[in-house]
This record gives sequence, C-alpha cells and structure tokens, in this order.
Amino acid sequence: MPKEIMLKFPVDLPPETLKDYEVLEKGKEIIVLELLLKEEISQGKAAELLGISRYALLDLMSKYEMSVIDMSIEELKKELNQNIS
Repeated sequence: MPKEIMLKFPVDLPPETLKDYEVLEKGKEIIVLELLLKEEISQGKAAELLGISRYALLDLMSKYEMSVIDMSIEELKKELNQNIS
C-alpha cells in the first residue's frame, strides 16, 4: 500500500510549485537517496521506490557522488581475493 509523506515549510509556496511534477519527483528522489545513504533501505528497495532499474540507480548515485559500494577496505580486499582464487 502506498505511503504518503507530508512536508511542512515555514513559508507559503506558490500553488503551481506544489503541482510541478518534476519538483515532486526530485523531492521523492532526494528522500529515497537520503534513506539509502543512511542505510535505512537497500539499493534494490531504493530502485523499486523510484521505479527505476538497479543500473539506473547506480547512475543516479554517481550523479550525486554517492558511493555505490559500501564496504571497508578490508572487506573489499577479502572480496577481491575470494574472486581471484
């Protein structure tokens, strides 16, 4: 079931701004990316919430200079060593 989020601003916004689809989609994008950054959701869930592919999500994360791999140096070395063997 879809959830709604209500945002409150300290000043009135022009009514046409609140109907601007591009602005609303950008707001949704930022909220989802922030949840991803805080590790509240997975990359798969973020892609699902935004209605895009995982590949498109990686491009979006790159656009905002977000790391697409969330591992320590040690974890990355271990992963690379496992794949080399």
